[in-house]
Amino acid sequence: MTRVIAITLAAALFLGAMAPMAAAEQTESPPPSDAAPGRVVSMNLCTDLLAMLLAGEGQLWSVSQMSLDPMVSPLVEEARELEINHGRAEEIFLMRPDLVLANTLSPRSTVAMLERLGIRVEQFAPASTLEDVRDRIMQMGRVLGREGAAQALLARFDTRLEALEAGEGPRPRAVIYHANGYVSGRGSLSGDILDRAGFENAAHAAGYDSGQVMPLEVLALTDPDLVVTARTYPGGSRSEEVLSHPVLRAFRAGRAGAVIEDQSWVCGTPFVLDAVEDLAEVRRRIAAREGE
Repeated sequence: MTRVIAITLAAALFLGAMAPMAAAEQTESPPPSDAAPGRVVSMNLCTDLLAMLLAGEGQLWSVSQMSLDPMVSPLVEEARELEINHGRAEEIFLMRPDLVLANTLSPRSTVAMLERLGIRVEQFAPASTLEDVRDRIMQMGRVLGREGAAQALLARFDTRLEALEAGEGPRPRAVIYHANGYVSGRGSLSGDILDRAGFENAAHAAGYDSGQVMPLEVLALTDPDLVVTARTYPGGSRSEEVLSHPVLRAFRAGRAGAVIEDQSWVCGTPFVLDAVEDLAEVRRRIAAREGE
């Protein structure tokens, strides 16, 4: 069976490679490499979202299956209008893209195979700050040949961020607490979102950097003004059991709490401002309560 699959795949790749060659003999030469790509495939959720925000009419051909998940994608309806891929080199190759958009964390073997097949692949690093979000918007504008659209999107992003950022005044202490007890410190996108909303990152102050696990006992002793969690997924998950622990329930019962949708901060896109806005509102409620 494995041998049959391998032969079938090889035949598909061969036919896919021969078809563009045959078409090229009957049509004009391909556009220069610096021309705007006309058939773009994105194989990563974060590049999906940026491409859907910036691509021209008919320019974006396919996005990843993750873009259909409403827990992480704010553009599900837009994604349903496009072809869906599963990040496999053979299916992407047969789509005959001019450009493939990937993340620097995308499987290296897939990216390398596409490049060996002569397909241009542009990789985007994950955003760790809101300044990185600005850079990713401009990078996507450049690779799509949509610099004007990127500049306009960036201007709207900056205007909204300026209106949301906290001014002078007390900065309540907050912890962003993820599944398995992971926390977000400095150098993380969620940590920067917390800072822009006007909070002090209590996890960092307690000596925990991003990607480290803060035990519940330490969380209780840290005693933050706010514990921020993500919305749990349907069904059961041992990694998320900690988010319903009595310690966290006690925090939510006795003080302000916040649940931020993953779609607001899982990727470095303009949608991170939804998380800043939600947290800024929580900060205002805390300030009003303390002023009573």
